[in-house]
Amino acid sequence: MAGGAGTLLSARGVARRYGRHVALAPTDLDIGSGELVAVIGPNGAGKSTLVAILAGALEPTEGVVELAEPRPVVGWVPQRPAQYGRLSPRENLELFARLEGIDDPAAAATRMLELVALPDDGRPASALSLGNQQRLNLGIALLDDPDVLVLDEPTAALDPRQRKRLWEVATGTRDRGGAVVFVTQNLDELERLADRVVVLRAGELVFEGTRAAYEATPEADVFA
Repeated sequence: MAGGAGTLLSARGVARRYGRHVALAPTDLDIGSGELVAVIGPNGAGKSTLVAILAGALEPTEGVVELAEPRPVVGWVPQRPAQYGRLSPRENLELFARLEGIDDPAAAATRMLELVALPDDGRPASALSLGNQQRLNLGIALLDDPDVLVLDEPTAALDPRQRKRLWEVATGTRDRGGAVVFVTQNLDELERLADRVVVLRAGELVFEGTRAAYEATPEADVFA
């Protein structure tokens, strides 16, 4: 982990267009160490676009994401399974560990299987429940001990017990001085977890501030 206080990454005027369609208007956002940032808004607001850009999984049409020095490691947990369906969870984790240049991929895979409580019975990832596939996504993202963990609706397919476990694991990144950025449509997650709230509507950032400030603004009816 890169460590150190202050800003870990910054979006500077990042935008994404598909032809004439503006998925995300130019947006500025700083992500600092030790915080949990919730990104909310109605469907089609640009939430997934923004977090994918922050994670480096999607190139902005314009603008740039600036990383602090030393460069933080960013872990990415997309909405949909981002793994090889024919490989078992262990095989997936070992493969991604090798791609990350981790010294002992087998040990890293064992550690992640235990951390995210995944079965290790040799079944291919495609045979797992959606909840377990999402936990495998999380395990892959955590392999390199990220400084910034970016999650796109990570608990949508999870039962309450799995959801609790995921947040216990994910918030460990924040507790080590990193940051967690997460998209959610779950009001309970927003109220329990978020230090800061980012609200998007129609591709535009319309609010960014503390949860207390968010609750005192008209944007708080986003879940109504």
